[in-house]
Amino acid sequence: MEAEPPFVQPPLKAKKGRGAVSNLQGRYEQWTREDIDDGWGNGGIIGTANRDEAEDDEPDTSLTWKTQVIEEHAKTILSRNQSPDVPFSISLNPYRGCEHGCIYCFARPTHSYLGLSPGLDFESKIFAKINAPELLRRELAKQSYVPEPIALGVNTDAYQPCERDLRLTRRVLEVLRECEHPVALISKSSLMERDMDLLSDMASRRLAVAAVTITTLDPAVARTLEPRASAPARRLRTIRTLTDAGIPVGVSVAPVIPFVTEPDLERVLTAAAEAGAINAGYVMLRLPWEISPLFRQWLEAHFPDRAARVMNRVRDIRGGKDYDSSFGRRMRGEGIWADLIRQRFDKTVKRLGLSAHSRRFTGLDSSRFRAPSVSPVAVQSSMTEKSKGKHRKAKTGERKPNDQLELF
Repeated sequence: MEAEPPFVQPPLKAKKGRGAVSNLQGRYEQWTREDIDDGWGNGGIIGTANRDEAEDDEPDTSLTWKTQVIEEHAKTILSRNQSPDVPFSISLNPYRGCEHGCIYCFARPTHSYLGLSPGLDFESKIFAKINAPELLRRELAKQSYVPEPIALGVNTDAYQPCERDLRLTRRVLEVLRECEHPVALISKSSLMERDMDLLSDMASRRLAVAAVTITTLDPAVARTLEPRASAPARRLRTIRTLTDAGIPVGVSVAPVIPFVTEPDLERVLTAAAEAGAINAGYVMLRLPWEISPLFRQWLEAHFPDRAARVMNRVRDIRGGKDYDSSFGRRMRGEGIWADLIRQRFDKTVKRLGLSAHSRRFTGLDSSRFRAPSVSPVAVQSSMTEKSKGKHRKAKTGERKPNDQLELF
């Protein structure tokens, strides 16, 4: 008898509009699932409607991974850290998960805490903290609260697409402006321009600064690296628009990816300075937890010709590992190649007259702060009538018909 052919792992394929190429199981999951070619001719494509669709070289996965925004009533809203290599100690994130889909996002592993995947789930299942403005108001009203600059949107982007309808970030800014509380924002989205009226007013009193992240000027690379963020040219225009409105703006070249975005380092800094940026910073590629296999899958799907070369260089700057989380090394790396990047950045910043990105917090004024009044009115949903059909509430332990575990 002829031996049965072995199961074959299908090749990784990019999914239109998504950064991750798989829904990799989180590190706390007990079971691991993977697609295989079982010989029936569908090439590992699950859920196809008919054979013709299964044989399509470019199956449409947009419906499979349609974005879901889930209401979450958070218990706390301010996160505190004592990291010596982070220039702020308080941050606020209105959302968990991010539809921008940046493959390198260091927040991806946090979806594992929710029983979800750091892969496609992270960018298609977004948790919106609809009571964020009310929680912030209550936090600022505490007698024990000591004002210092709040970093807004550092974990997941506060201006991702669902913010257009939910307006949580804008409502948070309204609370901060009312209390004359300093804030620093960072985003990849041109939606930040919507709130120029608030930011310009706050900036005039040294209460607001902003930063725009630009990894590369190549739109083709950006389209696969961060598929639903604003295009690089649009982000440069955002820097110019905010600068013209009197808002201090910096540029964050993060992450620097060897042989992918690294060749663009000087060009990004120069273009940002010409657009009006006054400070700059950079971070080397970080691959903690599940980001490492997700990023390697992305390399195989988009840059198979240089995947091994990129990872070899990453390990060169991480002491032979995919990642080193040690303070002082996690942001910059170590070794000859990391030092070369530092020199290139320092010389370019000096030539352009840009200041250090971390100093932007020191220019903010916390002395104006005044505690807000707190209303006992119950928190209302921030969903508009138009958006209610697209979003849903999450309840503890509830399992929906599609077998998606809801945790809030």
